[in-house]
Amino acid sequence: MSAPAEPPADRPPGPRFRPADLMPDAPARIEALIAAEIARHPTDTPQARATLDDFLAARIPPEPVEVQFSGAIYLDCWAVTRSNGRYTVVWLPLAGYFALCVDGQFGPLDIGVHGPAIACFASV
Repeated sequence: MSAPAEPPADRPPGPRFRPADLMPDAPARIEALIAAEIARHPTDTPQARATLDDFLAARIPPEPVEVQFSGAIYLDCWAVTRSNGRYTVVWLPLAGYFALCVDGQFGPLDIGVHGPAIACFASV
């Protein structure tokens, strides 16, 4: 796995956290969290099944991604869904939960939707 690209030179300086430095076993842990969510997710209604199917179709192996937070803070997190052109679900290693990010001009931007991966995905 390669490290995320360095931020552009014109980006304001801010705290830098590398996910691999914080938790080298993060991909396996993230996969286990998602597998547990999938096992618990209801499939008894067409809507619940469609949500799960859509999440599974968008799911990717965890990959490092830089996320922008309020206050010009950039943290390296883990993307767990491919972008649909507007949104991406990421895992926040410092918080230990998932977040929905809007895809902005400078990459994913945290919008304050946090919790289980499928719930974040289903919120839009």
